[in-house]
Amino acid sequence: MWSTVRSRLLPQEARGIVGPLRYVAAMTNFVLVPGAWLGSWAWSDVLPGLRAARHGVHPLTLSGLADKQGVKAGQQTHVDDIVGLVERLDLRDVVLVGHSYSGIPVGQAAGRIGDRLARAVFVDASVPVEGGSFVSGWPEGRAQVEAAIAAHDGFWPPLTAADCAGQGLSEKEVARLVAGATPHPGATLTEPAVLTTPQADLPATYVKCLLDGDRPSREVAELLAGERWELVTMDTGHWPMFSRPRELARVLLDAAGEGR
Repeated sequence: MWSTVRSRLLPQEARGIVGPLRYVAAMTNFVLVPGAWLGSWAWSDVLPGLRAARHGVHPLTLSGLADKQGVKAGQQTHVDDIVGLVERLDLRDVVLVGHSYSGIPVGQAAGRIGDRLARAVFVDASVPVEGGSFVSGWPEGRAQVEAAIAAHDGFWPPLTAADCAGQGLSEKEVARLVAGATPHPGATLTEPAVLTTPQADLPATYVKCLLDGDRPSREVAELLAGERWELVTMDTGHWPMFSRPRELARVLLDAAGEGR
């Protein structure tokens, strides 16, 4: 099946915002959704590259995290956070970007915003499956995550420096990532997804970070075998917004062009 997947490894020059970009002149609105434990601040090094291309950029903190700690949140709360931002700001030509955990609410929100969506981008992310959850899609880690949530009053404890090992991060980047992480609301990880649109019908790009494993999950591989999903690889770890922010900005700009 992997011979059918359309994959391209970004060249070395793609680590800077240089050369021609495949996107149209009309402004795209990027909605950037961080993964587990993180807030909108996690995208701060990616923003300059997107704004330099004169697009709208809207980093989002999900309920219960970072500066929104204390807000009760389940998985559908996070879906509503994303849809609410798009509708409140009346955004069009939206590229929804989800990293890691947030691929699950992003995939659901992408179906709910209808023709406002230009493309969904999943950055080393989980994808939603009808009736499935984040933990059900991670069988090797499910018991550990559920036990951690039960032992910490319903929250998944923040990541540690050890969790960042081998992911292409400098000591400074690891320190920044760990210092900014906050406990993640456990219900968002265990509640089931509700899909209004099949994920295979979405125009989508999947960004696989090779230091975190060289192949996507089975669910993602099946989506990539279809006509509407594209695979892009980055030679870095699970947090490219820290390890390769300029390259990631280029990937997002290129994905926006692919979605037109």
